[in-house]
Amino acid sequence: MGYNEFIAAYCRWIPAAGGCRQLSLKEKSNYDCIFWIKKGREGGCSVYETRPLQCRAFPFWSTVVSSQSSWKATAADCPGMGRGVLHSRDSIEKWLAQRQKEPIIEDGPKT
Repeated sequence: MGYNEFIAAYCRWIPAAGGCRQLSLKEKSNYDCIFWIKKGREGGCSVYETRPLQCRAFPFWSTVVSSQSSWKATAADCPGMGRGVLHSRDSIEKWLAQRQKEPIIEDGPKT
């Protein structure tokens, strides 16, 4: 699938700071990611091996790690948090730096 076809099929523009818009993956009606597949009571990413950095870095997003209450609120909705490998502070800081370095696709302010 080409870039433009992927964007048209799986992405949408969302409001961002400064009157800009950011490109984001679409969600289902229950706000699950378009690529999340429910398997009984469990679920999984249907594109896990090729997921974008936005997904690979989750839950180490600046908005999630900004406070203990934000972390706990996100963990309450995410069955994967608190399970698996325990990441060091250095590892988390590397994820945050990589997220800042990789450009977010934005569209300028609407006129």
